[in-house]
Amino acid sequence: MKTLSTTFLVLTGHYLYGQQPGHDTLRLDSARVRTLQNVTISAPEYKEVIPSQKLSGDQLKNLNSFSVADAIRYFAGVQVKDYGGIGGLKTVDMRSMGTNHMGVFYDGIQLGNAQNGQIDLGKFSMDNMESISLYNGQKSDIFQPAKDYGSSGTIYLRSRKPVFDSQKTTNFKGVLKTGSFDLIDPSVLIEHRLSKSLSYSFSSEYIYASGRYPFRYRRVLPGTKTVAYDTTAIRENGDIHALRLESGVYGNIRHGFWQAKAYFYDSEKGIPGAVVNNVWRNPQRQWDRNFFLQGSFQKNSVNGHGVQVNAKYASDEMRYLSPGPDELHIDNSFHQQEWYTSVANKYSLSRAIDVDLSTDLQYNSLASNLEGFIYPRRLTALIALAGAAQLGKFKMQASLLGTFVNEGVKRGLTATGEAAVAAPAKHEFTPAIFLSYRPFEQNDFSLRAFYKDIFRMPTFNDLYYTDVGNIRLEPEYTRQYNLGFTYRKNRKGAVLSEWQLQTDAYYNQVTNKIVAVPRGSGMYRWMMMNLGYAEIRGIDAVSDFAFSLPGNLQLNVRASYTYQKAQDFSRRQNPLLEGLSYGGQIPHIPWHSGSLISGIRYRSWQLNYSYIYIGQRYDNSANIAENYQQPWYTHDLSASKAIRLKGYRVKISGEVNNLMNQDYEVVLNYPMPKRNYKLILSVEL
Repeated sequence: MKTLSTTFLVLTGHYLYGQQPGHDTLRLDSARVRTLQNVTISAPEYKEVIPSQKLSGDQLKNLNSFSVADAIRYFAGVQVKDYGGIGGLKTVDMRSMGTNHMGVFYDGIQLGNAQNGQIDLGKFSMDNMESISLYNGQKSDIFQPAKDYGSSGTIYLRSRKPVFDSQKTTNFKGVLKTGSFDLIDPSVLIEHRLSKSLSYSFSSEYIYASGRYPFRYRRVLPGTKTVAYDTTAIRENGDIHALRLESGVYGNIRHGFWQAKAYFYDSEKGIPGAVVNNVWRNPQRQWDRNFFLQGSFQKNSVNGHGVQVNAKYASDEMRYLSPGPDELHIDNSFHQQEWYTSVANKYSLSRAIDVDLSTDLQYNSLASNLEGFIYPRRLTALIALAGAAQLGKFKMQASLLGTFVNEGVKRGLTATGEAAVAAPAKHEFTPAIFLSYRPFEQNDFSLRAFYKDIFRMPTFNDLYYTDVGNIRLEPEYTRQYNLGFTYRKNRKGAVLSEWQLQTDAYYNQVTNKIVAVPRGSGMYRWMMMNLGYAEIRGIDAVSDFAFSLPGNLQLNVRASYTYQKAQDFSRRQNPLLEGLSYGGQIPHIPWHSGSLISGIRYRSWQLNYSYIYIGQRYDNSANIAENYQQPWYTHDLSASKAIRLKGYRVKISGEVNNLMNQDYEVVLNYPMPKRNYKLILSVEL
C-alpha cells in the first residue's frame, strides 16, 4: 500500500485500517483540510480461489430475518431445520452432508458443541451482525487456524466492529421490535473510541415472546382421500425469555490488529414438541446458559512473515425438564467446557507463493447429573500445512490436515454396571486442493474446481450416551468434488449496471455414516453404528442483479436455485426396511429449492420482498406415500423510512411475513407460524 498524505493503511486480515493523528492536515488550494480518522477499507488479503456466498450491508439488514438462521435460508445448497417459533431449534445442513459436518465461526473462531455437534443459530441476533459468509469446502485464505480446514463447509458470522466518522468518538444504536406472538425485543449497541488505535463496543438484547400462534393440522390417510385429522389449534408452550450480552475491545498495531470478545446468552423456553394424534401441548422446558471469552492477534511483518494467534474458553450449561405426570419425569442437566488455542504462521516465498503452518489444541469436557454418567474428556490436536500460488491465469491452494484425538473418562460405572471405558485414540490425515482459472484478461469469467477429503468425529452423545452410545464408532467421512464457474459483468450507465452468475455442480460421498439401529431382536433398545452411506449430486446457482432506474430508483435482485439428488444407500438389518429405503432421497432434503431477494430504494424509502421455495421431499428414506411432505413457500414483505432528526438517524420499518398465510412445516409435525407482523424502530446517534 502506498502512503497518501499521512494516511497509513495497515493490513489486518480481512480489513485495512487507515489512521492519522487528529492534528495532521493537508494543504490544498490554499485551504486547510482536516483528515478523517479510522477509515475502514474492506479488502481480501488473498483473492479467493473458491468464492463464497455472502450477505452483508444493506442486503443483510433489509431481510425479514429475526435470527442468523433465518438469513442463511437464502443461500443456495443450504437446508435449515426449523422447529417453529422464535425460540425453536434452528440448525443448518450444507449440501445434505449432515449438520455435524458444518463448521460455524463467530468472529474467526469456531463455535463448538462436543455433546451433540449441533449449533443452534437461533441464538445469534441480526442486530449486531455485519456479514454472513458461506464457503463450500473451506475458506480461500490459508492464513487461518487449523480448525478452519476441518469441516466440509463453513459459515462465518462477522459481528459489527466499531467505525467512527470524523472526530466522533461514540456511536449509539437502539432498536425496539414488537409484533406477533406478543414479541418484545429491545436491543442497544454502544461503541466508544478510547484512543486512535483502541475502541470498545457493548451490545445487549432481551427477547420475550409468548410463542402462541394459530395453525392448521390436517392429515389424510395414505393412498386415500379420507381425512384423518383436520382442525385448527393454538401452538402452546412456545414461549421464550432470552438475554444476550456481548462486549468487545479492538486494537490496531503496526501491520496488525488484536481483538477480544465476551459473549453471554441466557434463556428459558418452552418446547412445544411435535403435534401428533391430536396432542397439541407438551410441558417440556429448557434452560440454556452460554458463555465464551475469545481473543485474536494478527501481525504481518515486512519480510513476508505473518503470525496469527487465537484463544477461547467456552462454558455451556443446559437443563431439560419433562415434569410429567402424563410422561416420564425427567430433569437432566449438562455442562460442557472448551479450552482452545491456535497459532498460525504464514510465509511469503515470493510475490506469487505463500505457505502456512497452523497448529491448534482443544480440550472438551462434559458433565451431567445422569446416573452412571462417565464424564468424558477429549483432547484434540490439529496441524495444517497449506500453500497458495498465483501463476498467471491460475490460482491454486492445497492443504493437508492432521487430526489427533485422545479420549478419556472419569472413574465410574455405566448404567449397565460395566466399568467406564474411553473410546480409542484416533488420528487422521485429510487433503484438499482448490484450483481456479481465468481464461480472459478482462476477468469477467472464471472456472474453478476442488476436491476435499474430511471427516467429523463422533460426538460425546454418539460415544457415551447411556445405553445408546458406542465407543467403537469410527469417524464419519465426506469426499467432495466440485466444478463451477463465475461470470461478472459491470456496465456503467446502463439500466442493468451489474450482473453476476455463480454456478457449481458437485458430487459428495458420506461414508461410515453414524446411524441409530436396533440392538438385538427387539426395537426398544438402540445403539449408534457406522452403517450409513450416502451420495449427493447437486447443482447450486446464484445470480445477482443491480438496476439503475429513472427517477433515482435503485433495484437489487438476488436469486438462488438448488437441485439435489441426495440418496441414502445405508444398509439395514431388516430386509423389508432396506428394500423400502435403499437409494431413497435423504429425509427432509428437497429435490428442488430456491429463493429470491429484491429491494428497491427511492431516496429515504426502501421496499423489500423475499421469497423461499422448498419442493417436495420425504421425512424418511423410505420414499413412500406415508412419508411424503408437500412443497411449501413463503412471501415476505417489508418497507422502511429513514428520517434525519437533528443529530439522530431514525428508521421505522414494518414487516409482513408469510404474506399468503400458508400452512407449512419445515420439519414434520412442527407447524410454522402463519401470517405474522413486526414493527421496528431504530435510532442511531
